[in-house]
Amino acid sequence: MQLINIGFGNMVSSSRLLAIVSPESAPIKRIIQEAKEKRKLIDATYGRRTRAVIIMDTDHVVLCASLPETVAGRMEAEDEDE
Repeated sequence: MQLINIGFGNMVSSSRLLAIVSPESAPIKRIIQEAKEKRKLIDATYGRRTRAVIIMDTDHVVLCASLPETVAGRMEAEDEDE
């Protein structure tokens, strides 16, 4: 199991990760709202602006203050280390 740093010492499992998306579009905002209503939303922004939304295969949605490119780059760096 590979863990990816999403900022502020928070980690997510790369094997459970489905998508890393930007939070600006209306469909993503709907996904965030639905996750909040289902109590499946994890806010890992520490009060900062949400720059990436991570969608997990467990129906959890993780809000992240790092850019999607940054998180994806960390994931690629982890793959290279293997």
